[in-house]
Amino acid sequence: MSTRDLLVQIRDLHIEGRSDETWTPIIKGVDLDLRKGEVLGLIGESGAGKSTLGLAAMGFTRDGVRISGGSVAFDGIELLQASASAKRHLLGKRIAYVAQSAAASFNPAHRLIDQHTEAPVQHGVMSKAESEKDAVRLYEQLRLPNPEEIGFRYPHQVSGGQLQRAMTAMAMSCRPDLIIFDEPTTALDVTTQIEVLAAIRDIVDQYDTAAIYITHDLAVVAQMADRIKVLLRGDEVEEAETRRMLSHPSEDYTKSLWAVRSFKRPEKPAPETDAVPVVSVRGVSAAYGTQPVLHDVSFDIHRGRTVAVVGESGSGKSTMARCITGLLPPFEGVIEFDGEALPLDYRKRSKMQLRQAQMIYQMADTALNPRKTIAEIIGRPVEFYMGLRGRDKRRRVDDLLEQIELDPAEFRDRLPSELSGGQKQRVGIARALAAEPSFIICDEVTSALDQLVAEGILKLLARLQDELGLSYMFITHDLATVRAIADEVVVMKNGEVVEQGVKRDMFKPPHHPYTDLLLSSVPEMDPDWLTNLLRERGVENIGDAASEKI
Repeated sequence: MSTRDLLVQIRDLHIEGRSDETWTPIIKGVDLDLRKGEVLGLIGESGAGKSTLGLAAMGFTRDGVRISGGSVAFDGIELLQASASAKRHLLGKRIAYVAQSAAASFNPAHRLIDQHTEAPVQHGVMSKAESEKDAVRLYEQLRLPNPEEIGFRYPHQVSGGQLQRAMTAMAMSCRPDLIIFDEPTTALDVTTQIEVLAAIRDIVDQYDTAAIYITHDLAVVAQMADRIKVLLRGDEVEEAETRRMLSHPSEDYTKSLWAVRSFKRPEKPAPETDAVPVVSVRGVSAAYGTQPVLHDVSFDIHRGRTVAVVGESGSGKSTMARCITGLLPPFEGVIEFDGEALPLDYRKRSKMQLRQAQMIYQMADTALNPRKTIAEIIGRPVEFYMGLRGRDKRRRVDDLLEQIELDPAEFRDRLPSELSGGQKQRVGIARALAAEPSFIICDEVTSALDQLVAEGILKLLARLQDELGLSYMFITHDLATVRAIADEVVVMKNGEVVEQGVKRDMFKPPHHPYTDLLLSSVPEMDPDWLTNLLRERGVENIGDAASEKI
């Protein structure tokens, strides 16, 4: 391939981050080449510099970060020397970005369609009417429900997975030459992930678009990338063509990435037949306005056990959590705690009832107040539920930080922005523990984390469960996580429970057809896996995945 095909060329790039008036290296002399129509996968654990390098390919750095050396050229244009107006002409039109957290990236005050059409209209690519029609086509290609109507919703009115796909459509609106995908399928269930991955591959092929695909999911990068670059603490470890990297990684660090997710909890004995469940859901039905979303849902969660609730985006998993916590009172059914019926509306529950059920959220970035220190974030429930103040409160906060394996002296006075993704999620765990609950809802708590960090979080949750006798409702779309930590599994689809049982039975055939679909949709470390799966399901061409019911 000739140098004329070269789209992005990065040479000897050095990037630093500022902390306490000191500049610390983040990227340490990395080179990167990307050609038209090529996909480069960037992998590495949290803090490796993946997102920083991806943003630098756009000539962009976050606040508190600076490029201290090197060059970044896009189609022959040196971005580090380009004027602000020159870069504005490129960004959004020829270079696009798909962020990891769609919820934190959309403007909550504007409809999806208005945010989608902004770039094409401002760059003169299309009129607003043309862009709205094109948005419907892209929504349909990315398999969003009601593509002609969903754009007129606000961000809070769609699920996390749907919002992530809307952002992918927005990035594609100008048909850019380069797209930076920063963990674009993190929030998606496995069945939706297949559709989005297939659609992304189709867009890349159809428009000869180059892409940098940042991910911590090795099986996903195997389906998407032509080449893989491995980073560790700002240094390049190795780079190779995908098949060779998967079959013969040369560096020990890369081999260690390939070997993660070995953690599995030992099987627990079944609860006594007369044991009273910590949480019992009986015939719960719920709606958003006039739209029913849960239909006669029932399951039990016993003390010291983990029930994984799985299903695709929009299946009702998080809605069920909202019902249990009283944030969304169901119109039918009963929710019991230790055999006692709870008021369905949280505002009618006692402080003791509120204290016993806590939540850990999917996106720690949006769940932690960015203006409060870690001690203040954890200290608030300590004071509210336990009535502790002053030294007693500080001592309890320090105890909680130690429980989640963070040094109190180092972390209590930090802001969330000064923590890694895994550290922020640990703070979310500590905040839930501060109320001393007996039941915790874990809502996709590892989905935004790289596999090494996610394994650490799972081990932490397992240890806390054993030490404190906690019960977990673990909402997830990651079946590897289910295998690692669950005792029982509840499978939901379209607001209904289609199958439930102990884990060892749920992973053995025969399955409900939908459970079969979920199990067969878990990506494998085989570059041909996605193509072969689509063909098995009757999708002969990758592009057909957008219109076929997978």
